[in-house]
Amino acid sequence: MMTSISHSSQTILLLYLYFFSFSEAFNGGFTVEILHRDSPKSPFYRPTETQLHRVANAVRRSIHRANHFHQTFVSKNTAESSVTPDIGDYVMSYSVGTPEVHVFGIIDTGSDLVWTQCQPCKTCYNQTTPIFNSSKSTTYKTLPCSSTSCKSLSDNSCYSHKDKNCEYSIFYQDGRYSHGDLGLETLTLGSTNGSSVKFPRTVIGCGRNNSVSSEEKSSGMVGLGHGSLSLISQLSSSVGGKFSYCLAPIYNKPSKLSFGDAAVVSGNDTVSTPLAYHGHYYLTLEALSVGKNRIEFGKSNEEGNIIIDSGTTLTFLPDDVYSKLESAVANGVKLKRVKDPLLSLCYKGALHELHAPVITAHFSGDADVKLSVDNSFIDSGDGVVCFAFMASKSSSIFGNFAQKNILVGYDLQKKTVSFKPTDCVQK
Repeated sequence: MMTSISHSSQTILLLYLYFFSFSEAFNGGFTVEILHRDSPKSPFYRPTETQLHRVANAVRRSIHRANHFHQTFVSKNTAESSVTPDIGDYVMSYSVGTPEVHVFGIIDTGSDLVWTQCQPCKTCYNQTTPIFNSSKSTTYKTLPCSSTSCKSLSDNSCYSHKDKNCEYSIFYQDGRYSHGDLGLETLTLGSTNGSSVKFPRTVIGCGRNNSVSSEEKSSGMVGLGHGSLSLISQLSSSVGGKFSYCLAPIYNKPSKLSFGDAAVVSGNDTVSTPLAYHGHYYLTLEALSVGKNRIEFGKSNEEGNIIIDSGTTLTFLPDDVYSKLESAVANGVKLKRVKDPLLSLCYKGALHELHAPVITAHFSGDADVKLSVDNSFIDSGDGVVCFAFMASKSSSIFGNFAQKNILVGYDLQKKTVSFKPTDCVQK
């Protein structure tokens, strides 16, 4: 009898210590490092690529995402079936399973599912870290078709096999796909304070059959959208629906992704604007100004008129708005203009020689966000700098290049996005 009591006491003590350490890790929220895909530490990094190649790839990815966002909006597909192609620009290191297996997930505010490649698999592409083997994890559990999580998926196998385990399918616009089991697993995130935070029973996609481009080296995706299966939604009870990121302007320096109280954006120079969600995160951009030249964005409504996206490099604007903005910016630049096969407004010279005018984005709620030269012009290589904006006949997108050195905070409960000028290298 005494042995039984002692054993129970030990169990209670271990549970207490676990939940105490868990709450301590959440005291003030937590922050993780994220890497740009062109960082030397990124699984995508190719040392032989030139700056010209990297910018060309970024332009291509951005155009594909803009086209996909437009198709998603028109078709009004649910988030799980509308994962964006060419995925994104930032990756996060985390661990999955027990024992922990280190993986890289591509962060995407434009999608809603956390998935990783899983052994045993029918088809898996090469990745830089070992592929997670769910059969060797003591905490992995497949979800049945009857589960709420499975029913929230727009594309699952349960319409013909209602009594089996749930299987998900993701189809990309360019023909790529991921198919596998929907399951519960422990995710472990390593915070910048040196301690790790575990999230047991997190719903993930365990990809058994995956086809992606040859350059894909990550393990899968970490969706930060508003859908019920995104990471931020699943952690909502712990982090209060709050996350933020601070994107460093130098790709060999890590950026930061914060959750909970650590994601609150406040203090001097902070501005906030209403957030809408219909498939993606939308803001309302009322106008852009260059000096005293104010360019109206056009008709706006409560649903927003521009997507704010972490995975698109460039900023896309309607043709008429872009044309007026480009003209206003060009009038303020004295360098020699040169032609570029990809971007419309380019100059011969370096960024420090540009002296381009500051662009102010006027979001609803009197949220004025100033974009410096570093937010609006990109070094294209070979001594050429180009305007990091493009005209679009489809979606309007506030891209990640315009968000560099700005602390951007999402509060999904208050339905706001906040901006604060910040040195993201030092943050």
